[in-house]
Amino acid sequence: MTVRITHLTDPAASATSRRLAWVATAGDGRPLGVAFLRVPTAGGSAELDVQVHPSERRAGVGTRLLEAAGEAARSIRTVPVPEDSPAAHFCRARGMRQVLALTFTRLSLSEAPTEPGDPPAGYRMVHWDGRVPADLAETYARSRRAMDDMPMDDADYVPPVWDVDRLHAAAAAVESRGELLCTTAALAADGEIAGFTEVVIPAGHRGDAENYGTGVLPEHRGRGLALHLKRASIAHVRSRFPALAGLLADTADSNASMRHINETLGYRPTHRSLLYQLDLPPAS
Repeated sequence: MTVRITHLTDPAASATSRRLAWVATAGDGRPLGVAFLRVPTAGGSAELDVQVHPSERRAGVGTRLLEAAGEAARSIRTVPVPEDSPAAHFCRARGMRQVLALTFTRLSLSEAPTEPGDPPAGYRMVHWDGRVPADLAETYARSRRAMDDMPMDDADYVPPVWDVDRLHAAAAAVESRGELLCTTAALAADGEIAGFTEVVIPAGHRGDAENYGTGVLPEHRGRGLALHLKRASIAHVRSRFPALAGLLADTADSNASMRHINETLGYRPTHRSLLYQLDLPPAS
């Protein structure tokens, strides 16, 4: 079968990454598959998502798309692919190595905490929707380094550098999808944000919301802040959006602390996914 690869560029590049795309078509113009590659400006692996129509698999289409994407990055990391799925088998067959395992969990909000309880001594909780309030923007940007040491196992990962513009861009990206970013943060006695957790509410405020980042700065750890932040966020979201059914989260298997927190709050496993990475030789 003749396969034609067409390279596209997403015009909506952001300050944090740019996205490239390739479309595979047959000789008669029939679409066969697509590949998207998100290249972070901070460095590290580019994130690859290859999709081939089920009826066109095992004909070399995915390999051609992978080869095309490989010319644009020094290393490629896949989006999470379900364990033992055709995508996982494809990655292994193409010489990609597993670098991270994630367990996906769900919390039924009908069984979730309704009250946050008292925060650890010396801290108070604040909540906001969408864009961070101006009076908290600088300290929130500083607090984002709390996630710099999150477990990424063998993945080629470079923590992003956060500033206020990046915070605004992230909130705008969520809003552009018709969703709502809800943030809960812990303020220390000096007014600095010590930790935070984020939940993205789906359009229509129904179905399942999704946990995004949760982090506590190293100097504030060991005081139960992460558990309280998530408990406060759950209670806040549950009271504001009564039609929501649940909360989804994904956690690296090696992140024992966050896994324990989620289990304590009632999150239950739904499935596992894997990340694979392909390290490419430098261009000659």
